[in-house]
Amino acid sequence: MKHLQRFAGILTAFCLMIILFFTSVEAVVYWTPGYFEKEYTKYQVLDDLPSMTMDDLLDVTDQMMAYLKGKRADLHVSTHMGGETREFFNEREIAHMEDVQGLFLKAIALRRICLVVCVVMLLFMILSKADLRTLLPSSLCIGTGLFFAVIAALAAIISTNFTKYFIMFHHMFFTNACFSLPKVYLRFALPWFPLFLRMGTIEPFPGYIATGPGRAQDKRGIIV
Repeated sequence: MKHLQRFAGILTAFCLMIILFFTSVEAVVYWTPGYFEKEYTKYQVLDDLPSMTMDDLLDVTDQMMAYLKGKRADLHVSTHMGGETREFFNEREIAHMEDVQGLFLKAIALRRICLVVCVVMLLFMILSKADLRTLLPSSLCIGTGLFFAVIAALAAIISTNFTKYFIMFHHMFFTNACFSLPKVYLRFALPWFPLFLRMGTIEPFPGYIATGPGRAQDKRGIIV
């Protein structure tokens, strides 16, 4: 029984780290006032876009963030650009963001599953009369250590050939080849990069991502 209790404690800690990781990302991009405006200004994103105001760009961002959480049906967002009203995202970018939304929603679902696992494991430890005062501290240390060990191992592997694993990741989780996007779109996405850089989960994108491996047709027939 003690081995099961120990396993339950370690699993609780591991799931807790996943919950905190996803929540920290959400806290920055959804709960931090002025985050995107600050990053857009820092990277001079407006300089690379057709003439538009910061307010319009932030409105597009709000629509995109709502879409990622499933609170908006599509990304056909109209805004004022270059002296006219037009859609901000083109077909290629929308196809890419559909996959991003899928990953985003799966991350939210995984966080909920981890939360349920934490509750169930804690109930098990309580009902099995585990000594929580001694079990939880050590289990939390072991579970946290395992989590960061996995992250460190993945980072070490990816760092050997970032482009290779970037492509592999997108082939595994994306349904199209639209992850090779124009530099203008990447500039718009820049506020996300320092967030993950600070977490140590990615390194700056190499030129490959902006130029892509060449033109191809994805599963939806979109030329990229």
